Amino acid sequence: MKIAVTGKGGVGKTTFAATLARLYAEEGKHVLAADVDPDANLGLALGFDEETLDSIVPITKMRKLIEERTGSGEDNQFYKLNPQVSDIPDTYSKMVNGVRLLVLGTVETGGGGCVCPEHVMLRRIINNLVLHRDDVVILDMEAGLEHLGRGTTESVDQFIVVIEPGARSVQTYKNVKRLAEDLGVKQVRVVANKVRNQEDEDFVRSRIPVEDLLGFIHYNTEVMDADRQGKSPYDFSNTVKEEITKIKDIIDKGL
Repeated sequence: MKIAVTGKGGVGKTTFAATLARLYAEEGKHVLAADVDPDANLGLALGFDEETLDSIVPITKMRKLIEERTGSGEDNQFYKLNPQVSDIPDTYSKMVNGVRLLVLGTVETGGGGCVCPEHVMLRRIINNLVLHRDDVVILDMEAGLEHLGRGTTESVDQFIVVIEPGARSVQTYKNVKRLAEDLGVKQVRVVANKVRNQEDEDFVRSRIPVEDLLGFIHYNTEVMDADRQGKSPYDFSNTVKEEITKIKDIIDKGL
């Protein structure tokens, strides 16, 4: 099972991705959670301490590793398009609460010079995770749609778009669905987060096709408390855990 979790910034996709990963780990599954967000917060949400996370360098920032694997460098503009990456998940990941975390980072553009070798590495690693591993793989993607344009997630089983009850979030879902179809990913599902009341639920139901709607996570101050203390929401809120467990059951039935 390979799932990419995406959405606008601030909608709570990391909370959802981390809790889902821990639920699968609790079942005894081998779970790998990959943080593909430049603002990497997945580790805290899984339960790592800040000191451990501060010691982790994202793969896309490991210049020497990228040069070794791709053959790129200041004096060489030619590089391999299929570098060896199968050992990277086990070598560079860290384990907490039964979940293996791999911090990939992302390819930064905008005056950053040639980013091609980094992009090749990122795409190869994600493809390796998706196509060649038996683990449950959950990708916490960067906010927005750029990763879809780069095609790094074309082999996942499904996208889960985390939205808030609002028109802009719904538009993000529509854009993800359109771009995912271009990549050949047929399942694009929706989780509505920060839902306050029946009016919010009705709004979401009126905008999202019933077959795409996985469920609701209601507005919860316990999640904010967990975040403030740098803890995993899984350990702080039984309500969130129960709501995401219901969503997970629907995911499992669908797959």
